[in-house]
Amino acid sequence: MKRMMITAATGALMALSTTAMAADLKMSHVRPQGTTIDVELNAFAAAVDEATGGDVKVKIYAASALGDYTTVQERISVGAVDMATQPAAAAADRKMQISSFPYLAGNWDQARAIYGPGGVVRETMDGLYANQDITMLAAYPVYFGGIALNTDAVSPGDPSVDNGIKVRVPGIKSFQLTGDALGYIPAPIPFSEAFTAVQTGVVDGVIGSGAEGYYASFRDVTKTYIPANTHFEVWYMIISNESLANLDAEDQDALKAAAAEFEATRWTVAEADQKANEQKLADLGATIVSLSDAELAAMSAKVQAEVWPVVLEDVGVEWGQAILDKVSE
Repeated sequence: MKRMMITAATGALMALSTTAMAADLKMSHVRPQGTTIDVELNAFAAAVDEATGGDVKVKIYAASALGDYTTVQERISVGAVDMATQPAAAAADRKMQISSFPYLAGNWDQARAIYGPGGVVRETMDGLYANQDITMLAAYPVYFGGIALNTDAVSPGDPSVDNGIKVRVPGIKSFQLTGDALGYIPAPIPFSEAFTAVQTGVVDGVIGSGAEGYYASFRDVTKTYIPANTHFEVWYMIISNESLANLDAEDQDALKAAAAEFEATRWTVAEADQKANEQKLADLGATIVSLSDAELAAMSAKVQAEVWPVVLEDVGVEWGQAILDKVSE
């Protein structure tokens, strides 16, 4: 009888231990359900579920259901939200502006070298997240940024022309300065108000996103799209250090492996995805402006000359210049 009681107690403890290892992780992202990132994150969640034998369940919360990305990053930092795949919130640390530095990469090969595994910006962002008690699991390349207008373009490839077009920009200094350098009149407006601002004529367009973002949120007010390569948009899959520590070592390894595969797959399809979204805008009647290499080079040179020094002052000249020097090596 005593042996049977011990065996029963041992079995109960083992069951309790197995239950304690199971984890339900909440993952936030910024796009609506059914969009590319939503589909890919649900596939990631399924991969994690399989790799951990059901120990780790990742539940996806689309369309900023857990809060806007700045709030979510803050909540991940303190362990109130588990995970997210989203832009870096520079409000938490101005140095995070390095991730969206304008005209830092000129093509997809350069972008992968800078933002992909081992890249200088990738490694820098990993350290900045670590300072906030957050672990970066993966980078998620999205697109090269462009300009969406609800009107015709005016000298779109000549940044020396003040075109008189007023555009919404995010409340981030680099985007405001870039808009001005390219000849536009920048107006910082919260994202939640941006569509209405374009629709009602408060502004004539938007800078700060790319074809994917404009198709998702501004397709009904986009008459012209200019693929100006203003910045390289990359989001990051992040997890609270507390949430990660609550997983056993085997499940942590499985989660990290699934994240690495998630990123590797994304790098193989991101460029084609950008072209597909540009085509979606064209299919809805938007004019896609074709810019020559010389025009793109002129835009890049003007922004680097006028915008980079100001943004460097904001992030720390010595710190930021050291990263830019590594990018140009």
